[in-house]
Amino acid sequence: MAEKAMEQLTFGELHWAPSSESNSIAIIVKHLSGNMIARWTDFLSSDGEKPNRKRDLEFEGGYASREELMVAWEDGWQTFFDALSKLSDEDLMKTVTIRDEPHTVLKAIIRQVSHYPYHIGQIVYAAKQIKDTSWRNLSVPRGKSLEYTETVKKKNKSGQ
Repeated sequence: MAEKAMEQLTFGELHWAPSSESNSIAIIVKHLSGNMIARWTDFLSSDGEKPNRKRDLEFEGGYASREELMVAWEDGWQTFFDALSKLSDEDLMKTVTIRDEPHTVLKAIIRQVSHYPYHIGQIVYAAKQIKDTSWRNLSVPRGKSLEYTETVKKKNKSGQ
């Protein structure tokens, strides 16, 4: 959803923030990427808050290009998915730390996967505010629930 929302925006719109206390989509991407890379690099063997992470800097500046923003986005997600794919069932009850606080692997995963949709929702919400009436819906359009449900049912019955 976040990617489909970001596709609708110009590069400048990705850097728009509604107020000085709000984050632009670019800043949210910067933060998510930094968080994912810190948490999931060497996940089982090092603290999830890496000494080289500069979290406060994630909330400053932006990106020089859309491509740079998308590389950061992809790098974060790839680090996350790579780490998850290496975990075994036995790993889930091992202990990892985040800022020296012990977590089971399962608890650390839950902590992180509850953090990501929070920010994805912010991205979608900000994009909707920017695009207003030119927003292209990402899910069931307003007033079209019954039509959408019937379409899905027909599709499932036909095996598509």
